[in-house]
Amino acid sequence: MRIHLLAAGTRLPSWVNTGFDEYAQRLPPECKLRLKEIPLSAKRRGGDVVKAVAEEGARMLAAIPDHACVTALEISGRSFNSEALAKQLARWLRDGRDLVLLIGGPDGLAADCVKRAELSWSLSPLTLPHGLVRVVVAEQLYRAWTLLKGHPYHRA
Repeated sequence: MRIHLLAAGTRLPSWVNTGFDEYAQRLPPECKLRLKEIPLSAKRRGGDVVKAVAEEGARMLAAIPDHACVTALEISGRSFNSEALAKQLARWLRDGRDLVLLIGGPDGLAADCVKRAELSWSLSPLTLPHGLVRVVVAEQLYRAWTLLKGHPYHRA
């Protein structure tokens, strides 16, 4: 299974790329994590947020591999503790399909992206910067994998 993190936005601070890469590189080949950045819409500069979000959503949907399992990162989604996320990761691994995680831009995910998702996942009830979400997702997936493998990384 490959994990595709589709994230709106490009040109993020170097600490975001460094943090994401640190955890993505730790994951084994059976759940390889890959980042695909989706450029923000130019319509955003003109102030048309609705059209901008829709355009970004269309780009995300076009980037989803066929037959993939899609999860939307949404503040209103399901929360997991570390053990529950490890169980969810085990389900995704057993499923065998590629997993796609969607992170919206400054104004969130397009409604069509949320509809396409089989699951919505909330990292926190707080609004987090998009770059930080990338790092937290990568770290939490690594933590979940270490829990499944009995690795000492996770300590409650």
